[in-house]
Amino acid sequence: MTLLNVVFRQFRWPFIGVIFLTLLSAVLGIGMIAFINREMIVAINTSFSVLPQFLFQLLLLMAVTLASQLALTLLGHQFVWRMRGQFIKRILDTHVERIEQIGNAQLLAGLTSDVRAITIAFVRLPELIQGIIITLGSALYLAWLSPKMLLVTSVWLAITLIGGWLLVSRVYQHMAKLREVEDNLYRDYQTVIEGRKELQLNRERARLVYETVYQEDANTYRHHIVRADTYHLSAVNWSNIMTLGAIGMVFFMANSLGWANTAVAATFSLTLLFLRTPLLSAVGALPTLLSAQVAFRKLNAFDLAPFEPDFHTLPALSDWHTLELRDVRFHYGENGFKVGPINLTLRRGELVFLIGGNGSGKSTLAMLLTGLYQPQSGQLLLDGRAIEASDLDNWRKHFSAVFTDVHLFDQLISREGVPANPALVQQWLEKLKMQDKLKIEGNKVLNLQLSKGQSKRLALLLAAAEERDVLLLDEWAADQDPHFRRIFYRELLPWLQESGKTVFAISHDDHYFTHADRLLEMRDGQLSELTGNERDIATLDAVKRTDTGL
Repeated sequence: MTLLNVVFRQFRWPFIGVIFLTLLSAVLGIGMIAFINREMIVAINTSFSVLPQFLFQLLLLMAVTLASQLALTLLGHQFVWRMRGQFIKRILDTHVERIEQIGNAQLLAGLTSDVRAITIAFVRLPELIQGIIITLGSALYLAWLSPKMLLVTSVWLAITLIGGWLLVSRVYQHMAKLREVEDNLYRDYQTVIEGRKELQLNRERARLVYETVYQEDANTYRHHIVRADTYHLSAVNWSNIMTLGAIGMVFFMANSLGWANTAVAATFSLTLLFLRTPLLSAVGALPTLLSAQVAFRKLNAFDLAPFEPDFHTLPALSDWHTLELRDVRFHYGENGFKVGPINLTLRRGELVFLIGGNGSGKSTLAMLLTGLYQPQSGQLLLDGRAIEASDLDNWRKHFSAVFTDVHLFDQLISREGVPANPALVQQWLEKLKMQDKLKIEGNKVLNLQLSKGQSKRLALLLAAAEERDVLLLDEWAADQDPHFRRIFYRELLPWLQESGKTVFAISHDDHYFTHADRLLEMRDGQLSELTGNERDIATLDAVKRTDTGL
């Protein structure tokens, strides 16, 4: 299995050590059977000294078996811990557009269902390895007792294992389908949770979502999980009954065919009973391992960035004068919406407004400007010097941003990732009228349950605390009341400019366009700058201009 190969490559010597302990456990188990056969069945040793020897071997077997199982379990959890950390780091290193292509539902399913499946598999892995090793060791011992009886017993057990495998393979098929259905269920959960207000208002839509979306996926999930469990239980029962049948065959060969005496038959039966639990556990562990294999392949299919253990230390930013997008093009998929060619030069200290209708490409331009989307063609230039794709992190370091789908973090940090300047934070709290709304301890915000407008103010505080040169604001004022909207345009933006910041604001507030140094417009993926009469018209009524196409 690919998963076990990965474990072996990453933990070669610990894995070999665990296998050695498992082998020792198998040898001790077979040795104990041999001791019982020699001292209690064949020789019928009535000496009291047999009991201490028996108890010593029993305790030694228990200690070594437990040690081997615990060692493999710890190894498995170490692998899962490392794999989860690598997966998170790969998400952090992957381009935003790829993350958006995968979707939140699939990533959450990967971090929860897939990682859980792999964890459970490693908990059951000791049972499988121990079962295989004990079975092979016991076979050698039984061959020494009676090769003919071992041959027949092996054929019987082979039929048992083949039948069990055929049943388990059906488990695998349903597990693979089950994992695909889980992605749909996660999307359904998101719909119910994130659309709760709309669904509470519109009960007809709620019924439609419940009956035709969720129930359909839930029924499909139930179908496959029931089938998987049915085949799994059938496999366990098949192995159980066939093992008991093997014991009957042993006594038939010994007593009816005369292939061995009763003592050998008793030892054979004792060994088969000893094997019964490891074999059943091994068969029971197979579905979890198969499910883990499906999960592991699913995680690898995300096509995330390669794993790099460290975050690269970026060089300190030097003074700059211009950030430029030259002939930049971007499109979503083969036939999706296209943006560009974009030509834009952003000068240090400017206050630039961007307007445009819904779907015109404003947010895409914001993602391109900040380096979160990588252009399909064209160049990003810093003071006339082209920025390579491998150097995008240095470009992004110029920007802080507040996007429309704002996410609030609870730590206020500065440019270099250390706690933000307390004086600056206090200054911004007063400017944002949030000094009585936020509870801050050190650099940690204790209350994130805020209204939408207050959330945007906190997001602006988080961005400003980073002390980066360029601040991008995507329709930030849209969620503010008229009074604070006026404060934002007439006080906050000029104050930012005076402090040396460059501000790129996406806005529809035509009453305040006069405050901008430059006014840009996106229309059907094309960028243009409005000057003279065009700017005057836009300032009078930006929404009307966008709707009428003037």
